[in-house]
Amino acid sequence: MLKYLISFLCTTLSFSHLTTPLGTAEWSFHRREIYQHLFGKSMAKESFDLKDDVKVKSANSDNVPFWFSSRLGLAFIGFLGFINVYAVRVNLSVAIVCMVNQSRTDSNNTEQSSECGAGAYRNETSDQSPLGGYLDWDKTTQGTILGSFFWGYLIGQVPAGWIATKFGGKWVYAVTMLVSSVATVLTPLMSNFSYIALIVVRVVLGVATGMTFPAMHTIWGRWAPPLERTKLITFTYAGAQVGIVLTFPLSGMLCKYGFAEGWPSIFYVTGIACFIWSIAWILLVSDDPSKHKRISKIERDYIISSLKNSKVSNSGTLKVPWLRIFTSMPVWAIVVANITSDWGAYTLLTNIPTYINEVLKFDITSNGLVSALPYIMFWLVINIGGWLADLIRKKELLSTGITRKVFTAVGKIAPAVMLIALGYVDCSQPAVAVGLLVFAVSLTGIQYSGFLVNHVDIAPAFAGILFGISNSLAAVTGFISPVIVGVITEERQTRLEWQIVFYIAAAIYIFGAIFFVIFASGELQSWSAEKEKDEEVALKDNKESLNQDI
Repeated sequence: MLKYLISFLCTTLSFSHLTTPLGTAEWSFHRREIYQHLFGKSMAKESFDLKDDVKVKSANSDNVPFWFSSRLGLAFIGFLGFINVYAVRVNLSVAIVCMVNQSRTDSNNTEQSSECGAGAYRNETSDQSPLGGYLDWDKTTQGTILGSFFWGYLIGQVPAGWIATKFGGKWVYAVTMLVSSVATVLTPLMSNFSYIALIVVRVVLGVATGMTFPAMHTIWGRWAPPLERTKLITFTYAGAQVGIVLTFPLSGMLCKYGFAEGWPSIFYVTGIACFIWSIAWILLVSDDPSKHKRISKIERDYIISSLKNSKVSNSGTLKVPWLRIFTSMPVWAIVVANITSDWGAYTLLTNIPTYINEVLKFDITSNGLVSALPYIMFWLVINIGGWLADLIRKKELLSTGITRKVFTAVGKIAPAVMLIALGYVDCSQPAVAVGLLVFAVSLTGIQYSGFLVNHVDIAPAFAGILFGISNSLAAVTGFISPVIVGVITEERQTRLEWQIVFYIAAAIYIFGAIFFVIFASGELQSWSAEKEKDEEVALKDNKESLNQDI
């Protein structure tokens, strides 16, 4: 009877808020030690893991709802958020075709029609002149304007990751999206005033939208259970591709049929949609499960217990090991993968409408639809890849590190091959060109289950900061790539010029794949888990002290 009474007390005392010299973690440790000392065996692992002095019962993942859960709800509203992030980000890529006076830029392209021959496919009619707009910007100026977004995108990400890590990502995301909506609505006014003014607005927009990714990564560091991490995060960021899918054809239609003389309506529509989403985000989202008002107890316990070793802190006192971060090769593997990925992505993202208009000869309406096709497939690949990666890890077919390496390598090498092939297709083969373009863009989505999630694998508590570092360095490619493409294609917009563009992107992709495979890791890094080690040392010292007292 005494045995059962003590067993009962050792178990139920874990619910008590004891006012003893021992901390809650130490008491939990000694409770198990006492039981083992008395009965010669460990307590049944129920188990009760501790978080911020609150005892949380671990939940079996099989018993925790997923489809109607709060974490999936967070993924969905985050998904909608990134639709808006990319809508305000890429709208200018289509709009600039309508804004610029094409008569000047076309004067330098007198040789391009000879490449296609008399029977070439060209769905471009006399409506090019009115759609060409009235702004007198040459190709280099257009490349500078398109690239200026990334000057700001570079600046905001590391500060955003640090702020979000210290104080939570909810308000970082909300404020930056409100700023983005205002900057977008002001774009037509600034464009008519001066291209310099437009560059300033685009820089501000880059700063604001660049802060959204580290903020969201920080939130997922506190919300995503490890074995659901890939599919939740990839689904969220897949909103970016849906934003492109919606914005390209919508911008093409508004350019031709919209209000406010056409192209300005692109910015008014996307800016207002961004503002509406920001209000919804503020009302519905919490920084972590413990603060969420509508989450079920079993889901909250499951999330918190699954992240117990992640060193995630809500106190705002978490110390950032900057030196350890910048000397970590797994971190640099992510950085290089991000840089090489973004070079190819931004080369295509900012120049697909121009390539389709000037090389494949599609009109503006078809341009918007064709430009969107690769990103429809991109969205599908991202989500399928996320589920597949988590399934592989759950079934223990591959380790987390190998999974990340395989998905990253395939997501770089396959698109590189497609880009090289695309360079040998001209406007007489539109179907082949569109098919290769779709595969070149969509297959890069496999990387989302590789390096893009890897920040949260190796350091969940610092995921926002790591994402800010890697994505801000990668943002350099965003303003270099459009300018280089503009310089290479300045003369005639020929297929040979675009071959050079695609060869450069392919070579960079392949280098990134090799570097990541060699240096990446899927394991929690020691500098991210050292707080847990400190606690273990303290518990060990307490154990030795107790043994001496006995």
